[in-house]
Amino acid sequence: MTKIALVQVPCSLGNKEENLKRMERSLGKVEADIYVFGELFLSGYMCRDLMPRVAEPLTGRSVARVQGMAEKSGCSIVFGMPRASEDVPGLIHNSSVAVDADGDVQWYDKINLANFGPFEERFYFAQGHRPVVFELEGLRLGACICYDLFFSELAKSYALKGVDGLLCISASPATSREQFERMFPARAAENTVYVLYTNQVGTQLNMVFFGGAQAYGPRGDLLGRAKYFEEDTIVAEVSHTEKNLARRLRPTVRDTIGRVPAESEPENL
Repeated sequence: MTKIALVQVPCSLGNKEENLKRMERSLGKVEADIYVFGELFLSGYMCRDLMPRVAEPLTGRSVARVQGMAEKSGCSIVFGMPRASEDVPGLIHNSSVAVDADGDVQWYDKINLANFGPFEERFYFAQGHRPVVFELEGLRLGACICYDLFFSELAKSYALKGVDGLLCISASPATSREQFERMFPARAAENTVYVLYTNQVGTQLNMVFFGGAQAYGPRGDLLGRAKYFEEDTIVAEVSHTEKNLARRLRPTVRDTIGRVPAESEPENL
């Protein structure tokens, strides 16, 4: 059993030092193996034209600070940040970064950038191109960021890779709450995976984030929901036994059309 803390803490817009302090204060408030913070938690979501100034590479000071926190706390930490590309100078990605207690760093760049209504992500971020499975604390977690959750093919691709859950960090405003809450149980049940979602909370410029971190089991059952519009943390317990049972009772992964069995799988799976 692995305990995952879904943490919603207001960001200080553009103030990375303050946000790192808020992250550090959140560790240890609950007992957990993995702590998860929202999309672009390091900088705040509404930085807009400040993004080039607040973006950092993974080798920068902020990730090093998080590595120190993870080592000291003996846990893994997942958070969002504007990641300056090490390969192509000038490119910035909206990234989910996972740091384990040994200091190892994994990252995922958001594939489906929101660019409609109040969202302007394509003005500031380069698109990611590959799904990434985070391996943390004995779990395999498919990384996704906010709008990614609306693309069933991404969730299915993770299910076919054998993940235990979808780990979604988000900066979703109050106007999107109803649509997101329709997605959570659907993605869990159709793929027999846990869905673990944490969101920004509070107000940044003209955008109000609803919080409401949530966890769903692999049969689509609600395991916990954080408060709306307030700082809060919930802890979800992820069990391999429960996931495997769900896949026996409703074998959607086995029955997916076009699924290519792994070489090691028996033919009659």
